[in-house]
Amino acid sequence: MSRSITSARPGELVINKGKVDSLNIYEVTEDELEKLEKGGSDPIFLNFAIFTISIAISFLITLFTTKIESDRVYIVFLIITIIGFLSGIILLIIWWKSRHSIKDLVQKIKKRIWQMSTK
Repeated sequence: MSRSITSARPGELVINKGKVDSLNIYEVTEDELEKLEKGGSDPIFLNFAIFTISIAISFLITLFTTKIESDRVYIVFLIITIIGFLSGIILLIIWWKSRHSIKDLVQKIKKRIWQMSTK
């Protein structure tokens, strides 16, 4: 059942109101609200992981496809490749473990209504 509330004066706002059967209100602590506002750091870890692994792959391809005469340049390329892969893998692991942090927080907040309705 919906109804319209119109003003008697022309050019004013028309408000349409529909009936709501029930309304859920979630109580959120200040800490939870700050976490939701900040968002997760998951995309940052994933972006840096992709960046470092891409650089490592580029340097690895360079090592395999070109002949580098200088030992010093070869060692620099090798170190950049190793550090790129290691940091990329570490960042991927951090991203994998923290990727559900905001989703888990929202589920925790939503679960409070379910727990109250079963009591």
